[in-house]
Amino acid sequence: MKQSSNVPVPLGPEQSVMERFRLNGRVALVTGAGQGIGRAFAHALAEAGAGVAVVDLDTAKAEAVAGELTARGATALAVTADVTDPAQVSGMVRRTVTGLGGLHIAVNNAGINRNSAAEDTSLAEWDEVFALNLRSVFTCCQAEARAMFAQGYGKIINTASMAALIVPHPQKQAAYNASKAGVVQLTRTLAAEWAERGIRVNSLSPGIIRTALIEENPALQPLVRRWLTDIPLGRLGEVTDLQGGAVYLASAASDYMTGHNLVIEGGQTLW
Repeated sequence: MKQSSNVPVPLGPEQSVMERFRLNGRVALVTGAGQGIGRAFAHALAEAGAGVAVVDLDTAKAEAVAGELTARGATALAVTADVTDPAQVSGMVRRTVTGLGGLHIAVNNAGINRNSAAEDTSLAEWDEVFALNLRSVFTCCQAEARAMFAQGYGKIINTASMAALIVPHPQKQAAYNASKAGVVQLTRTLAAEWAERGIRVNSLSPGIIRTALIEENPALQPLVRRWLTDIPLGRLGEVTDLQGGAVYLASAASDYMTGHNLVIEGGQTLW
């Protein structure tokens, strides 16, 4: 008798669920890793077993985070790079491959925000935001994918934002919102183009994350209280709230996912 199509296919014995989240033997790079969300991503990937290239424009910050990782027994390399410069992006990938022995995971996290009313946003500000938030993501993806094509496997994770899906308020940030929407569609496009070559490309969209900038600026506290009214879970995100998502997207556990935008925002896009 023909087996019903809704009978589950037995899982193979090769790896347990938790083993598929391990990154042992993998090499990752994270841009903008000298602080905040990027630092949290670097720690998460290292804890899962990856060797990590900590990339930042600020050499001292990159070295400090790389030192944190090595102190915990991980393999890490500090890399200084301005990701808006394609030559330095190529150098970043080359240094990672040479220093750590390959490249399997790339997290393009470096970004910037500028707040201004749309009618007052200068083209210089617009170009500054797009150069880092979108153009550099494209050039990083190009260089990273070229290093991954030969092995027929790689994970690229681009940091987007819930601002790609909604217009956060009351702050005004047209350039930021538009650039992050571009990251999501770029991610989808590259995922479609590179799927047959074994490269998975996904994005991760955080909501409002509590950072030192927010904590150390009393003038922002009224704005924080306003934001909290828009978040169903009733609190700002922590960088640790994003770490599990980054490891999932970097690991074999997500091998059948590509072109996806993983939104972690406490439910703010629901309202």
